[in-house]
Amino acid sequence: MNPQTHLAIDGYVDAIPAPGTGWGTATFDLIHSPADADQIPPDTADTVFACTTADPRIADALLREVQPGDLLHVTGILVQPDDPTAPTQLTVDALEVLATAPLPVLHDMVLERYGPYVVVFDADRDHVPVFTQHGKWVGEAASPDAIGALIARYKNGGASR
Repeated sequence: MNPQTHLAIDGYVDAIPAPGTGWGTATFDLIHSPADADQIPPDTADTVFACTTADPRIADALLREVQPGDLLHVTGILVQPDDPTAPTQLTVDALEVLATAPLPVLHDMVLERYGPYVVVFDADRDHVPVFTQHGKWVGEAASPDAIGALIARYKNGGASR
């Protein structure tokens, strides 16, 4: 039998938590960085804990509220698997969100509707691709100011460019 230890630890959620194998369960990976990072070699790896919970309240919070990058404080039972390369298993019995990750903001690309047309504004390009709402190619406007003329040409059977 593998040794078990009760543990309280802080760490960041690595990916979106997933439903577990049974009702009221969930799984997630927690990334823990050493507390004394300034006193250890820079190439020291973070520790990854493969976490599970069978507490329906915790599972619900994980699946509905917790996002990648959130800082959590968890307590539970730690079990080291027989395979030393496998992540340490932590069965969580208490969870507290210490800090939430900032919400991602899309700066690079924006889709906007013009009636039955969709345009793609991309911060890295001057030209503006235009499609119908069903995905049919209309053309590419040379600038945002030229979108109306491109759509008018398309409606009148003109060639797209």
